[in-house]
Amino acid sequence: MSDQDDVIAFLANRASYGLKGSNVERIDTHASSVFLAGERAYKLKRAVRFSYLDYSTLTLREAACRAEFELNRRIAPKLYLGLRAIRRRANGKLGFDGEGAILDWVVEMRRFDAENLFDRMAETRRLTPALMRELADVIAAFHNEAEVHRDAGGSAAMARIIDGNVENLRFAATPFDQEMVDRLDAAARAALHEVAALLDRRREEGKVRRCHGDLHLGNICLVDRHPTLFDAVEFNDEIANIDTLYDLAFLLMDLANRKLHALASIVFNRYLDLSPEEAGLPALPLFLSLRAVIRSHVSAAAAQRQNSDADFAKRNQAALRYLALGADLLERGRPRLIAVGGASGSGKSTLAAALAPDFLPVPGARVLRSDVLRKRLLDQPPEARLPPDAYGHAMSKRIYAELFHDAAQVLAAGYCVILDATFLDPAERRAASQLAESAGVPFTGLWLEARRDVMARRLAERKNDASDATVAVLEQQLASDPGPIDWNRVSTGGALPRVLAQARRAAGIEPPG
Repeated sequence: MSDQDDVIAFLANRASYGLKGSNVERIDTHASSVFLAGERAYKLKRAVRFSYLDYSTLTLREAACRAEFELNRRIAPKLYLGLRAIRRRANGKLGFDGEGAILDWVVEMRRFDAENLFDRMAETRRLTPALMRELADVIAAFHNEAEVHRDAGGSAAMARIIDGNVENLRFAATPFDQEMVDRLDAAARAALHEVAALLDRRREEGKVRRCHGDLHLGNICLVDRHPTLFDAVEFNDEIANIDTLYDLAFLLMDLANRKLHALASIVFNRYLDLSPEEAGLPALPLFLSLRAVIRSHVSAAAAQRQNSDADFAKRNQAALRYLALGADLLERGRPRLIAVGGASGSGKSTLAAALAPDFLPVPGARVLRSDVLRKRLLDQPPEARLPPDAYGHAMSKRIYAELFHDAAQVLAAGYCVILDATFLDPAERRAASQLAESAGVPFTGLWLEARRDVMARRLAERKNDASDATVAVLEQQLASDPGPIDWNRVSTGGALPRVLAQARRAAGIEPPG
């Protein structure tokens, strides 16, 4: 569009930054060029125009740089430092800021180690459950504070995405199976028909917000050891003003594509613990599928830009893999209810989290934990400590009632549920099995047992956990009579893989392949 050669040459020259002994690294995408210089990164908008993006003039690029900085400063204040103007001095040379005609703008960022990008960390298996829980906290807080847009999203927006996906798939230069494309198109439209009213209702309820828009692992990094979102979409309102669950779906799909199902389950459950979105779950399979299909045709388009046969083949294989995943993500599993009971410290939460990824649909079963629900009902974060009066009989009755209510909602949405509570009262255990019967789903009760010293040690060693149980609470539980136990007994004194295998056998669960 416009000649940026002088600007690019300036940004690629280490002398422009006063650097000695180190070269400037350059990373190009279809829309931007990033120059890594010392401890800083400078992002230049390329003078291009696509159907969804227009950087063709200096005015548009300045506006895009300002929008990118303002949006991303909210989520990554330690990364986004400001805007810099590139000017031509009176002597004809280029420089940052100061005097002279403005040739272009760049966003200045703090540079970070590329090995701390979450996609790199996924490849090297450095993503941990603790990191993913913290990431879910970051995303939930971002969505909670994001600006509401009732003029966007809803069923009409999803219909446009389906139209665009099919158009791009049919005209891609990759040998997609057109019958599969047609089947996927029909399945996506059928899924949209089922949840159209839900999507429109969520929009009216304020669930469509100014989201990230491109929330995959490559746009998340560690900054000062904490997960940080960056590079949120600033160039297209329709891509960014979306349902919060559709935003989350990109990350969940990315994890599923990498076979990191346990991590996807952690993000999914932690996010819902913080942002109760059970009512929106019927739309999640469609959201996940659309994200995969978008990646499919984007990968196909990228294949055409590769210079080597090997890179071309790699991109095409990725496109085909994403397309198959898009179809798989629309598949529904058979809902079932599993209740995990036992005294505090018996390993209920550990086992529930380990079982959750076993189930379809992706990202697995919804784990409903009484300790987390108690904190939510009292408007407290999961790890907040509560006084003893928060554990009275009346409060416990309310917790179980809410637990069963949420479980019924999730089961109706087509997801499996794992209930994590002590279930020391026989009436509570009966209520769990009756819930499954009324929902028309299979039920399995697992009763966890361990030696008293093992459970006491676990409670003493707990840190940053939703449970407030102490050894004194355990003693009270062990002194009470839980009545006859007709659930499947599982010994949890050994290593988790052995306990998990025992629980799967008791519940008739096939381990994932």
